[in-house]
Amino acid sequence: MSRRVALVTGGTGGIGTAICRELTGRGCLVVANYLPELESQAKAWQQEQLADGIEVEIAPGDVSSFEGARAMIEDVEKRIGPVDILVNCAGITRDKTLRKMSEEQWREVMSTNLDSVFNVTRHVIEGMLERGFGRVINISSVNGQKGQFGQCNYASAKAGIHGFTMSLAQEAATKGVTVNSVSPGYVATAMTLAMPDEVREAIVAQVPMRRMGTPEEIAHVVGFLSSSKADYITGANIPVNGGLYMS
Repeated sequence: MSRRVALVTGGTGGIGTAICRELTGRGCLVVANYLPELESQAKAWQQEQLADGIEVEIAPGDVSSFEGARAMIEDVEKRIGPVDILVNCAGITRDKTLRKMSEEQWREVMSTNLDSVFNVTRHVIEGMLERGFGRVINISSVNGQKGQFGQCNYASAKAGIHGFTMSLAQEAATKGVTVNSVSPGYVATAMTLAMPDEVREAIVAQVPMRRMGTPEEIAHVVGFLSSSKADYITGANIPVNGGLYMS
């Protein structure tokens, strides 16, 4: 059987990188998406992975744009092949309390974090249904479940991912396509490790396990959901948060 093609949006980020490496290790032909204006950084990232023995293709595309997502998918399918596994991992934050939040800050987060899930999935779902196999894995957040001060935009987008996941899962269930979400808690990435020590310590104090998660712990769950061992799991949200939010 030919290798499965896996596309990871936001694949050059902290969690995205771990997911790309996990899926490569599982035998997938992995493509990491990046913003077109970050081409030099993406190529440097690709060389870093190669130095570690990890071969990952890269694909430019602004996933907050429907046409940008379409052009990216066409490029990937032409160069590499139809997408079998899609991991929607692209995301940004623009934190402000609602009374100080601008319309632009709302729109930027909704476009990148939620619209992108529709934009990219819309262009691969038909092929998955026709071929009788597909995995759509959406990276949400614990804050999409419990909310978070100063994150009305981010929490709304991540909560929206849950509704999208459950609805598409029902549409695709009889066609061999599963749709699930993963909700990380606080994860040790370059962004969180750059926080002041006292801020990071205050965050960790809220977590029952008293530590942040690792990108690899998120990636392992994504890898499992992409596998044949998860054939009977669809419409689920898997929390990976160290006990920060339990439901």
